[in-house]
Amino acid sequence: MSTDLPTATLTVQPETTMYTGETVTLKCEIKTESGWRYKWYKGSSHIRLSTSVHHTVNGDTLTIRGAVESDEDQYRCEGERDNRPTSSQLSSPVTLTVRGSPKAVVILQPDKQTFRGETVTLRCQIQGERDSDWEYSWYKKSSSLSPVGKDQEYRISPVSESHSGEYTCRGKHRRDSQNSEMSDAVTLTVSSGLSPPASLIISSNKTQHFTSDSLSLSCEVQSNSTGWTVRRYTDNGEVSSCSSDWGSVTGSTCSISSLQSSDSGVYWCQSDSGGNSNPLNITVTYGDVILESPVHPVTEGDTLTLHCRYRYDPSDLRADFYKDGSVLQNQTTGEMTIPTVSKSDEGLYWCKHPERGESPKSWITQQSDVKPRSEPDRRRSGDSGRK
Repeated sequence: MSTDLPTATLTVQPETTMYTGETVTLKCEIKTESGWRYKWYKGSSHIRLSTSVHHTVNGDTLTIRGAVESDEDQYRCEGERDNRPTSSQLSSPVTLTVRGSPKAVVILQPDKQTFRGETVTLRCQIQGERDSDWEYSWYKKSSSLSPVGKDQEYRISPVSESHSGEYTCRGKHRRDSQNSEMSDAVTLTVSSGLSPPASLIISSNKTQHFTSDSLSLSCEVQSNSTGWTVRRYTDNGEVSSCSSDWGSVTGSTCSISSLQSSDSGVYWCQSDSGGNSNPLNITVTYGDVILESPVHPVTEGDTLTLHCRYRYDPSDLRADFYKDGSVLQNQTTGEMTIPTVSKSDEGLYWCKHPERGESPKSWITQQSDVKPRSEPDRRRSGDSGRK
């Protein structure tokens, strides 16, 4: 006959990891015999637990309601009987993890300038969580747009100026109705003009490039129109379409395998019927320093980050940043951030390293309502200091 003491077994429902405010139930069981009473312990020092404000001990179960961070610890249990002086062996420890509520994040698609008549999709994501575990609710300027439901996306089509505003979302866990934190607001700004029939997309999404870099330019068509070609107006006054002279064509994409300084200029998309996209400036330098700035206008209220790059080292280069001839920032880590862009931030920017030289100059534009033009403006915006 075995004299070994029976061992208690501890199980947890629903999971050992929970969010603050949730409820968890621990169950103690000794399978070899019935008639046991159970004792509960917390932590490595085996603090005895009893019923309290949010701990309920009821026979073989311990229930924790409204979990808080201090509930995160190891738990054990053991059994005892009235007719025996010896308790069972302690269960193996079970560790409960209590996390703060996850935060919701709104993703705006497309995340570029939006025009009247287009389609906009807002997507709610709960950081670090599986999408299928949550339901979602949407808000505009704190007013509810939809009841809690399975719709992770909020779609607006066609969009108009009245849809402009700040949008937020919140998640609700399907298992226990735990709410996520409200997302930060995302601002949707709808321009009154109609969208150009095509947009020029640049693979690097930056204005300045080193010689010998490669570059891909594509015409993203907004309608069913066809026959779009990448064209350019270079600094030496030549207007031409993408061809074997300076690039290779695949559909409506133009690829330049090795940039030369002569590739600097204004680029745009043009259709067989004469339609044009908005133009973009490209600067190619044989110097060793460039300023990485966005190729498209920056939306008012957005964050703008500029980087100073060295040709032979992809990391940020310690440098001074200039705007319109004045120093904005001295010997930084090679990064400068404007947290909230306004009209006053428009201007000519460049960066300079005392030994490795300075970058070309690039004009940064704050986005306003843009109407499509019949012909692109072939003037260079700034860039007077291009090397």
